[in-house]
Amino acid sequence: MNVQEISAKECYAKLASTGFGRLACARDNQPYVVPISFAVEGESIYAFSLAGQKIDWMRENPRVCLEADWLNSSSDWTSGVVMGRYEELTDTPEYYNERLLALASLQTRPMWWEPGTSSLSSALDHPGQGHAPVFFRIVADRVTGYRGAPQLPPDSAALG
Repeated sequence: MNVQEISAKECYAKLASTGFGRLACARDNQPYVVPISFAVEGESIYAFSLAGQKIDWMRENPRVCLEADWLNSSSDWTSGVVMGRYEELTDTPEYYNERLLALASLQTRPMWWEPGTSSLSSALDHPGQGHAPVFFRIVADRVTGYRGAPQLPPDSAALG
């Protein structure tokens, strides 16, 4: 197999095309990894969640890691990793436009609201009641990626 590093630009393009990966956070030296849907706008990565363990942990320790991969086969794949920090887009005038951008970007992804479908609908229809949606972005400090491709056999015509 031939493994090559890909550029940050290629990573962002792959992330934008898939919109699904795994988000890692940590508290008290205990890592926690969850599947997550996200949207990419430029170098901003937007996501949504309902309040819960990952939001609590990220509020306490904003250092996060997002990983996504694209598999065609065990020898034909691409993987991207974003190391950065959680930034909550609070429901305040300061973040109003960014929350709208996050929502608009996320809505272009199929099933972006899973698993909080009914809670999100209720929260958006009845603000101040129940669980409010938490929109956030990942501010990247480092973006890396690799592509694996099958090793091509030697050209038999060139050998003989």
